[in-house]
Amino acid sequence: MAHSGKIAQKTLKNRIKCSGIGLHSGAMVHMVLNPAAPDTGVVFRRTDLPGQPLIQARYDKVTDLRLCTTVAAGEGISVGTVEHLMAALAGMGVDNVLIDVDGPEVPVMDGSSAPFVFLIECADLIEQVAPRRYLRILKKVEVRDGEASAALLPAEGFAIDFEIEFANQMIGRQSAAFQLEPGRFKADIARARTFGFVQEVEHLRSLGLARGGSLENAVVLGHDRILNDDGLRYEDEFVRHKILDALGDLYLTGAPIIGRYDGRRSGHALNNKLLQALFADQSAFAWTTHAKARDAARVLPAADIGTGLRPAVADAAH
Repeated sequence: MAHSGKIAQKTLKNRIKCSGIGLHSGAMVHMVLNPAAPDTGVVFRRTDLPGQPLIQARYDKVTDLRLCTTVAAGEGISVGTVEHLMAALAGMGVDNVLIDVDGPEVPVMDGSSAPFVFLIECADLIEQVAPRRYLRILKKVEVRDGEASAALLPAEGFAIDFEIEFANQMIGRQSAAFQLEPGRFKADIARARTFGFVQEVEHLRSLGLARGGSLENAVVLGHDRILNDDGLRYEDEFVRHKILDALGDLYLTGAPIIGRYDGRRSGHALNNKLLQALFADQSAFAWTTHAKARDAARVLPAADIGTGLRPAVADAAH
């Protein structure tokens, strides 16, 4: 615990490795989560490319939002399908981490955040000397695209409310809301898997997408049944996974949010559009090192607004 009622930043205590298939590339990817210095944020390192370039996991580094979230640091220097890992880092309170990947995509594992939660728990967390920084929402910001919408509103703590509606009768209309308190992400959201429709598979593969998708890493729906032998992990697994995706997308702000997210049929593209709209209006938010409003009379200077955390990976343990 940091001094003066502030919460300390956290990083991993130990480095930890995993391997798995990329959902869209279908290629085997090896990934290492490394401890990182205070104020690093979440940074990817493409170990398979010359010079091992760094890519900050930030909303303004997003370049591709077709069915997943991709961040980039230049032509050919990108990492895709980051949202499930980002959701795990957000849900488990990891502020600083250097992530080595030897391919263009984070491994999909089982299509949820649960394997990444397991990795984080195995690596363990340690507090750091710097106070945690929060993004407090000061007024409502909303974006729309047809019947889809996404909004951020002022609130204490962090809450998320989501509603989806699909023509497929196995999904239909679902809604869920959570107050993200400690332990809630792991218990109620982390195991929700990505999902898709069997009739879309060939089209997606013709576009170079979903080449690694299977019943091992996604819930696959036919017209009137779920094709996975083990069925669903939650009765409303579909909307819970959309909440998981939104949490991952929102962590691209570079800090935990104090406020409420309200999504209606939203996806990765609209979530990113929401963050672009938020940071375009400097009266809509404030950076603070205090998680509670009564302690937040002093916020961080305006010069820090929208810059994201400073990359400080030089001192990271490898």
